[in-house]
Amino acid sequence: MASLQRAFRRSEWTKGRERAFSYFQIALGSLIGAAAYPLFMTPNRIAPGGLTGAAMILNHLFSLPVGTVSLALNFPLFLIGWRTMGRVFAFRSLIATVLFSALIDLLPLQPMTMDPLLATLYGGIMLGAGLGLILRGGATTGGTDMMARMIHRRIPVITVGAFLFAFDFAVVATAGLLIGTSEALYALINIFLSAKMIDVVMAGFSGSKACLVISPAWERIRERIMTEMDRGVTELEARGGYTGERRPTLLCVVNRMEVTAVKRIIREEDEQAFVIVVDATEAIGDGFDGIAQE
Repeated sequence: MASLQRAFRRSEWTKGRERAFSYFQIALGSLIGAAAYPLFMTPNRIAPGGLTGAAMILNHLFSLPVGTVSLALNFPLFLIGWRTMGRVFAFRSLIATVLFSALIDLLPLQPMTMDPLLATLYGGIMLGAGLGLILRGGATTGGTDMMARMIHRRIPVITVGAFLFAFDFAVVATAGLLIGTSEALYALINIFLSAKMIDVVMAGFSGSKACLVISPAWERIRERIMTEMDRGVTELEARGGYTGERRPTLLCVVNRMEVTAVKRIIREEDEQAFVIVVDATEAIGDGFDGIAQE
């Protein structure tokens, strides 16, 4: 009984730590993403897609604060669409949206550059990094995401991706008409960079590699990887399409720095081995990251 209580306390402590780390990522992501606006994008009139981009157009036309307008546009969507999301995700997203929008207006930052190209590049990178951290924390700041889900639910032929693309395109096109064509073209670059940066942050920086090995010397290779590198190896049942011979295929996930050692072991045991090394977007489990609580 005592051991069960200790295990329960450890489990609760782990969940609490993961929950705290998720909120830390949301807060840090909101700070980084929001800082991109006063530092780079707002002074250079670069309006990315989404409701924040629409807020920047209104800022250009009526000098309205970007963060306040963005929050005003997002909030009704949360009230309408919160039932389509889980309670935890909705609560975290509400916190992220309020924090992100407030920081855009409240951060006492001066523009770092008035060069629109530099502002586009660095603003896109910062915004993408911030949004990526928010997503890793289990939240979103995009009211357009919820709008897309609601429309897709009512009109299935309109996919979420198609709606988001159309909305972003409409915002950029409007910026081109009301602000300037150059600013709209810069906004397209900014959207592309921020999307790529979101992918990088979401995938993580661990650089794990998955190695698939097909060799007659699979037993020796397996033992050496397990003993010399202290890495687990999985045997996958496989059969040659030409010979029909059954032979295990080895699967081993290692970090980027260990790939050379794996190749060395394989080369020493069988120079003719067939090896595939691919990027593992995320490695979870013993020896790697734990499963984060969403």
